[in-house]
Amino acid sequence: MTRGLRNNNPLNIRRNNTKWQGLSAIQTDKSFFQFMSMAYGYRAAFKTIQTYILNKYDTDKDGVSNELEDVIMRWAPPCENNTDAYITTVEKRSGISRHTVLSRNNRDQLISIVAAMSYVENGVPANMTDVKKGWELI
Repeated sequence: MTRGLRNNNPLNIRRNNTKWQGLSAIQTDKSFFQFMSMAYGYRAAFKTIQTYILNKYDTDKDGVSNELEDVIMRWAPPCENNTDAYITTVEKRSGISRHTVLSRNNRDQLISIVAAMSYVENGVPANMTDVKKGWELI
C-alpha cells in the first residue's frame, strides 16, 4: 500500500500549519498529513486545489492562470516531479485538457481531476465513492 493510501492522504499533502478537518489525532508521518478517512484526505485536496484556482473576480498579478496545467504545475512542481508526465496522465484519466480553464465550484470537473491525480500519486485508480464523499465534505 502506498504512503498516500496508508495515510488516508491520497494526494500526499505535505505537513504544514494547516489544521485540516478530519486529521488523525496522532501524526506519525514526519512529512505528510494523516487523515481519519480517505474522504477527509480528498476534502483537503479539493480545498487546496480550490485555493489554487482564481475566482473570476481575482486579478492575475503573478502570471497564474486557471488552466489545469497551471494548477498541476503548482501542485507538483518540476523541481520535485516529472510534471509533464503528471499533467499528461491527469489529462488522459480525467478527459480534461491541460488548457481547460477550471472553476473552483465545478463538482464533476474537480472530482475527475482529483481522482486522476490520486492515480498519479498512488498508482491505483481512486475509489470514486471516497472521492465523492470528500467533495460532499467541502
